[in-house]
Amino acid sequence: MATMISPLREDSPLTAIRGIGPKTAEAFERADIHCVGDLLRYYPHRYDVCRPCREVASLTAQDEGSVEAVCVELTRPLQVRRVRALSIITGTLRERLPGARERTGERAEIPVIWYNMPYLRSSLRAGVTCVLRGRLTVRGKKLTLQQPQVFTPEEYREKMQVMQPVYPLVHGLTRGAIVKALRAALESPAAPDRAAEFAPEHLPDSAASNPSANLMAEYLPTQVREQYGLVGLREALTGIHFPGGEDELQRARRRLVFDEFLFFTLSIRLARAGQAAQRRGRASAPAEATQVLLRALPYELTDAQKRVWAEIGADLASPYRMARLVQGDVGSGKTILAFLALTQVAAGGKQGALMAPTEVLARQHYEAYTSLMEKSGLPYRAVLLTGSLSAAEKRKARAAAADGTADLVIGTQALFQEQVAFHDLGLVVTDEQHRFGVRQREELSEKGDAPDVLVMSATPIPRTLAAILYADLDISRVDAMPEGRQKIRTAVVDSAWRPKAWDFLHKEIEKGHQAYVICPMVEESEGMEAENVTDYAISLREALPDVKVALLHGRMKPKEKTAVMERFARGETDILVSTTVIEVGINVPNATAILIENAERFGLAQLHQLRGRVGRGSDQAWCILMYAGRGDGVKERLDAVASTADGFEIAQKDLELRGPGELTGVRQSGDFAFAIGDIYADADTLRQAAEAAQLLEEPVMSALPEVSGVRKELQRRAERSGAGSVPGL
Repeated sequence: MATMISPLREDSPLTAIRGIGPKTAEAFERADIHCVGDLLRYYPHRYDVCRPCREVASLTAQDEGSVEAVCVELTRPLQVRRVRALSIITGTLRERLPGARERTGERAEIPVIWYNMPYLRSSLRAGVTCVLRGRLTVRGKKLTLQQPQVFTPEEYREKMQVMQPVYPLVHGLTRGAIVKALRAALESPAAPDRAAEFAPEHLPDSAASNPSANLMAEYLPTQVREQYGLVGLREALTGIHFPGGEDELQRARRRLVFDEFLFFTLSIRLARAGQAAQRRGRASAPAEATQVLLRALPYELTDAQKRVWAEIGADLASPYRMARLVQGDVGSGKTILAFLALTQVAAGGKQGALMAPTEVLARQHYEAYTSLMEKSGLPYRAVLLTGSLSAAEKRKARAAAADGTADLVIGTQALFQEQVAFHDLGLVVTDEQHRFGVRQREELSEKGDAPDVLVMSATPIPRTLAAILYADLDISRVDAMPEGRQKIRTAVVDSAWRPKAWDFLHKEIEKGHQAYVICPMVEESEGMEAENVTDYAISLREALPDVKVALLHGRMKPKEKTAVMERFARGETDILVSTTVIEVGINVPNATAILIENAERFGLAQLHQLRGRVGRGSDQAWCILMYAGRGDGVKERLDAVASTADGFEIAQKDLELRGPGELTGVRQSGDFAFAIGDIYADADTLRQAAEAAQLLEEPVMSALPEVSGVRKELQRRAERSGAGSVPGL
């Protein structure tokens, strides 16, 4: 009798997949992959596409930064030298591409360099033809192949036939392990079809209770898929991990982006419906304390700030719960509006909570509010609560929040902790709310009796998209900058300008200022044509030995990241080489210059956000947008950022210029922590998903049996994110 193979389910443990044991499962868990459903939605962040070998003689300085393959042979032994703990392997290899010599009339050679790969000296033998694939850089005056992979010609020909998915990795988890597990999961027995899903007697008890938990069971109604031209779920998941070509990849990606936006929109609409009629215990009447605070400020509010403050004040005076978003460019003065609201609530006898995305920013908010209270003579007390505090400091802060001696608690995600309780929470303020998500904001709100909610964001989002993404909030805009603020001067240059850019940064540092350098990657990556912070910091230290260079990226431990940012904020570091983790969460008025490498790889709105890291003091600030791409319109696109300081104008331009996902990358905006969607590149899909969400709520549609699949999937996603139960559609 044949053994019956049980179909995998979304919630099946990873050990249910053929070939995965407990130890391998532990490695997956470090990447937050805990079940089969998590694995299927661990999407590639890009795809590696191998192009035919180039003739060495055809490579020029114009190709710097690109990833190329050459067919060569080693004619002289590789040289190995050590610089501290770094092993550097160099050599020069000769052209072996068939026919190249006949076309060029010469035997071209190319220098090659590897770091920390000493074994190549014995494994790469002289006289053997191989294919090297790596990034071209200029070292001295020579075009050099840096850190290339080594293939036999046969291996490289096979590699050219497929789009290779590239996944984010953690310690102990390899790309091979991910690919093997995915193939096993995708080849598992198919989930029951729609007819079986609505005939529970044909399903196991566990599946009957939640049919959508069956692996890759289709949950979107046929009408929705047909109306919006969406492929089936199994086809989408297979196509995103193992695409047969760009068309298949784009079809798969569009379906998964649609799903992500659909369930996000449904959650937002349900949240709005639930809070629409919520009344709080008592309204916060206008207080004399806010007038005292305003008189203590060394400046007068702009007309835009006064307008938004009037809107916030009207909300606070209403018997209904406030749920408002304040949007405004970096430096437009959103924080003082939050301080005014928190002070008014404190004057009314209630507490406030202010949540920031990083510990550095939380501490800066705490110091700013405490200073304002001292200058104004107001008695309201703030306490700081972050993860890096000592156990005693945390206990003291939590006690002050619980007994009401703290009028305001300022912190990070530490405010979510179960042991954090408030005496009488009246207002929750979140800074850069998309970094937390709707559910996290609600978790903090649940620590009070229907407290008011005020969220702040410097992310410039066009009105049409903001109306969808912030459907649970009323929106205010601070659309003017304070008088006297100097415009950040922005230059758009290609990578040949890099030596001059470094010289410019050096001159700013000699004046006593600081600078940022932004790279799109953490470290060298196969097939990725972009600068990385790891190698860049090494090169910058070598070029500017008298400059203190620090390194910052998202893979560092939270305490380590905080320490690096704090040292930079204190002026102990001259140049901070970072990924986009500094996009929010650090305020350094002494930083006057920012160099953004591979600027063509970022969205325009994100470039504007990054530019906002400088120009926060009284000195003239500079932004250098450096591009390496040679594609059509690269410079023109970046010029759109240089031509205006209006973030919302830039966001609208971004919306017009960004296309759908690229061949080599599943591009993401970074906004709202979407796993795969990009609110700019996928703006049309976002609108369609919002339209579908409204359609699913209509009585005729919501009564169809098929829609129960959407309800169950919404519930499954809510439970997976820790949100608990969700009301029915």
